[in-house]
Amino acid sequence: MTVKTNVDRSLFDEVMVPCYSPMDFIPVKGQGSRVWDQQGREYIDFAGGIAVSCLGHCHPAMVQALTEQANKLWHLSNIMTNEPALRLAKKLTEISFAEKVFFANSGAEANEAALKLARRYATDNFGPEKSEIIAFYQGFHGRTFFTVTVGGQSTYSDGFGPKPGNITHLPYNDISALQAQISDRTCAVIMEPLQGEGGIVSPSAEFAQAVRELCDKHNALLIFDEVQTGNGRTGDFYAYQGIGVTPDILSTAKSLGGGFPIGAMLTTDKLAKHLSVGTHGSTYGGNPLACAVAEAVVDIVSQPETLAGVTERGEWIRQGLAKINDKYQVFKEIRGKGLLVGAELNEQWQGRARDILVAAGQQGLMMLVAGASVIRITPSLIISQQEIELGLEKLDQAIASLV
Repeated sequence: MTVKTNVDRSLFDEVMVPCYSPMDFIPVKGQGSRVWDQQGREYIDFAGGIAVSCLGHCHPAMVQALTEQANKLWHLSNIMTNEPALRLAKKLTEISFAEKVFFANSGAEANEAALKLARRYATDNFGPEKSEIIAFYQGFHGRTFFTVTVGGQSTYSDGFGPKPGNITHLPYNDISALQAQISDRTCAVIMEPLQGEGGIVSPSAEFAQAVRELCDKHNALLIFDEVQTGNGRTGDFYAYQGIGVTPDILSTAKSLGGGFPIGAMLTTDKLAKHLSVGTHGSTYGGNPLACAVAEAVVDIVSQPETLAGVTERGEWIRQGLAKINDKYQVFKEIRGKGLLVGAELNEQWQGRARDILVAAGQQGLMMLVAGASVIRITPSLIISQQEIELGLEKLDQAIASLV
């Protein structure tokens, strides 16, 4: 006999590990930049699944790609390759500096591969003593033990016992600190070309260029974590293309699959050869379903009109946030690039980002935070102007309810 279970928020507390604290409503349907919950209530989606749903919900091209592939082939071991993976890898190399691709399932796995490659390359060419990884405070690179330790937020990595060693954290945008630390024992510098979880912080042009030059001087590899900034989010297909600094290794995930789990590490022929047969792997990496969907995403996002639209939409959002700020005096700074937008709360509103998040949900708006005092907006790259205006109205109402 089958017993019917009520699928509501209380079931989460009953059956799920409590490392999340989800909101009370449960979305059940999405279309474009709109989502509906179990009660049929409509929400404007300014969160995009944390910068994942780059084409919104259930985009026809993604649905078609997934449906067609689902009727052909779901999975193979990496003892074999498959057509969607090869087509996608070719497109990623054509649109970036990269010559070689490794597929994984997430940003953390893509960064894990990037960091392992950097260590392997240094060991093979310079010896085991060249192993230091330099990262930056407030950076975020994933939740595996290696990547969360490399990430510059100790609250995520403390409490799990001894950490992986030879990892140094420095202030972001501080050239002198990097100059003082980097040496011939440094194997890699890893950075986000725009810090996401750390508060939507852009690098200065001087800092980005200095990182590249110092890496070259000390034979260290430059890794760009483009898990959040990649695939059109900043208005360039990859953010490095907009700041004029090319990394040696790039990690990408989140919006690469538009909601279907996939990640990738991109690099050069010179570096890739150091991950020879058996040195690294992934059971699901390069899965035909994921690669078929990601190929459809790349085809649309890489179009010049899509990328130009990202810049335009980002400006609409920043203008709308400025109007809200004129009305309520809530933001200290509005920053970011393209559709990775952050609004830092001023002194009177410090620590209240989650309050705004919850109030927005009550008004029918899904959005994000980046720390306790920054609200984050990462909607679909093709969200309509009408939906942006409606979402901003709901944000206005949410803040008004807290004044």
